[in-house]
Amino acid sequence: MAETKTTDPYRTYLREDQIPTAWYNLRADMPEKPDPMRLHNGKVATVDDIAPVFARALCEQELDDDMAYFDIPEPVMEMYRVYRPSPLCRAYNLERALGTPAKIYYKFEGNNTSGSHKLNSVLAQAYYAYAEGITNITTETGAGQWGTALSEAAHFGLNLDVYMVKCSYEQKPFRRSVMQTFGATITPSPSDTTAAGRKILADDPACTGSLGTAISEAVERALNVPGNKGRYQLGSVLNQVPLH
Repeated sequence: MAETKTTDPYRTYLREDQIPTAWYNLRADMPEKPDPMRLHNGKVATVDDIAPVFARALCEQELDDDMAYFDIPEPVMEMYRVYRPSPLCRAYNLERALGTPAKIYYKFEGNNTSGSHKLNSVLAQAYYAYAEGITNITTETGAGQWGTALSEAAHFGLNLDVYMVKCSYEQKPFRRSVMQTFGATITPSPSDTTAAGRKILADDPACTGSLGTAISEAVERALNVPGNKGRYQLGSVLNQVPLH
């Protein structure tokens, strides 16, 4: 087994005044750009195409392959200061176990109220919806981490509907309680509150749900908020999520 000399600290912390003030867009420096987002008909998506579903500022970030840095809005920075910086950790024991000469680092994001890194993107997504005049946001959640993080969107005065996969809804009452404490409305999915949910229940009344089903219900709900005041929030897959 290779020896690892512990010259670096196990944990490195920045000071609060050293928190980065911009998000870095890795795509801007990629010599070969990733494939663009496409609509169901194969057309390359534009901001106007996806703006009915996501906040416009998020759509612009989603499709931008050229701007390297996006300034973090001050209201988001204010919330970041509540729980960040988070430590950069050197995984000495893992290096020893692998017998590798590589230096392995990881970022520990578990010491915030949501318990995961997902709060970093949640705050950005919720703020941009709020700044656009959106009143209602929706999302899906499986085990509940993303829904728990997004429930903190109540900080910006938004109404939140979370469609939680039904089996998780039943198995994880604690997760439900945390989301409800922050003011979110939690619906087990599939449900009778959307056309998508009703169709699935008609075909299989005992359906225990899936992320795909919950996403369908959350998007449908967002698109049917009166006054075009609803938007959907997603915690993976999209470019904007790792950007934050």
